Amino acid sequence: MLQADKVYLGTSEKPEYVLLPLANRHGLVTGATGTGKTVTLQVLAQGFSDAGVPVFCADIKGDLSGIAEPGEPKDFLMKRAEQIGFAEEYKFSACPVIFWDLFGIKGHPIRTTASEMGPLLLARLMQLNDVQEGVLTIAFKLADEHGWLLLDLKDLRAMLGYMVENADTIAVTYGNVSKASVGAIQRSLLVLENQGGDGFFAEPALEIADIMRTTVDGRGMVSVLAADKLMSSPLLYATFLLWLMSELFETLPEVGDPEKPRLVFFFDEAHLLFDEAPKPLLDRVEQVVRLIRSKGVGVYFVTQNPLDVPDTVLGQLGNRVQHALRAYTPRDQKAVKVAADTFRPNPAFSTMEVISQLAVGEALVSTLEPKGVPSMVERTLIRPPSSRIGPVTDAERAQIMATSQVAMKYDKTVDRESAFEILGARAAGTDMSPTDPAAASDAPASGGFDVGAILGSVLGTNRRRGERLTATQRVAREVTRTVTNRVAGQVAADVGKSIGGSVGGSIGRAIVRGMLGGILRGG
Repeated sequence: MLQADKVYLGTSEKPEYVLLPLANRHGLVTGATGTGKTVTLQVLAQGFSDAGVPVFCADIKGDLSGIAEPGEPKDFLMKRAEQIGFAEEYKFSACPVIFWDLFGIKGHPIRTTASEMGPLLLARLMQLNDVQEGVLTIAFKLADEHGWLLLDLKDLRAMLGYMVENADTIAVTYGNVSKASVGAIQRSLLVLENQGGDGFFAEPALEIADIMRTTVDGRGMVSVLAADKLMSSPLLYATFLLWLMSELFETLPEVGDPEKPRLVFFFDEAHLLFDEAPKPLLDRVEQVVRLIRSKGVGVYFVTQNPLDVPDTVLGQLGNRVQHALRAYTPRDQKAVKVAADTFRPNPAFSTMEVISQLAVGEALVSTLEPKGVPSMVERTLIRPPSSRIGPVTDAERAQIMATSQVAMKYDKTVDRESAFEILGARAAGTDMSPTDPAAASDAPASGGFDVGAILGSVLGTNRRRGERLTATQRVAREVTRTVTNRVAGQVAADVGKSIGGSVGGSIGRAIVRGMLGGILRGG
């Protein structure tokens, strides 16, 4: 049953698989609480990892962490293996895992900079209105023009203070910047900081290549995000995962339909992404889901109810696993009908009736066949996982983190000179930089060309979503991507970050940055 080009899900009348060449066509796992969604996610994640595909997933309840340890031969697992004819092949093994945590407690810290997040996602995270979002956008624009890095929350506060002090001058070019709007943003920043945002917006920022690692024996690393505490800040969770998808989209090159995905991304509790999201944002999420496939990334939404996912996104999800739904209310009954209608019918049974009858660990499965056509829905017993069902212990987690491939890379925060320090020096009268920001950022330290500054500027240290790439920037990224791929298999944007450093000269300010921003804004 286990085959190199397939991920074995379970058995109906026949073995059911997700085909690796079609795994980047995305997927959906749904079902009521306690019906087996987490185990299905675990089975899929381990199947992809064994096939050499890196995986990123969130551990909402803490029990997905058991994927890092081999399972044990318990009676109900062995019974299921016998039921589906899998007993001879069933072995217990762990996945290679990297634990991550936005708060740096149960995993290596995940950080990004304010510039990398950009004003659009930050505005959504802070729930700003249109006027306040406009003021925040001006702050990013001014920082770009002056070459001031916006890395953490104190940089944003300093930038907003500068805007209030220079409101009259700024108004001539960008329009009115009211103290009331700035005050509202400052209060939102305080709320974000109290939710742990001060640790999330910092350096070193996450490098996408570190969630796309493989082991020396060819297995894909499984990045497990500790999300139990994060779920108390659901907007931060949803915005972070949207940002991560955005980074993947912007960073990775086009590969079409590869033999297997470059990464599979599981978005658990997917309704948090779509709840109360404005229609323009939903439209752009649909575009990202559709277009990221060509980057070799498969996105799998995991949620309780298929109604949680908008129809426009639902239509992009080709591989589906539907656990039991309970039709107790009119909304539940509607969800059952929607779920049934999305499957290719099987004349052997009524899909709508079976959805309410499924036992724990049983699901309706439809995956894409070799020509991309959805298979006929089948009532399937999901295979037992090879890794542990249940959480790792604190000691086991600590041991895995200590021997992690990124153990020393992210655990210590770096605070380099940025907008906060520069504006503080100006206020104290100790700023020695030239008054012309273009001259300050473009002049090389010594004679000749500063290659690091040029590449850093072209690739854009203060990258913002919102503009399309010019031909110059595309060439620069392609050159960097080629060099990096040959040296270490890394991706293009990371080179810009490391080589460009803190440089943000007039070339970088003049050349537009961030294709995804153009999509998100409809640019």
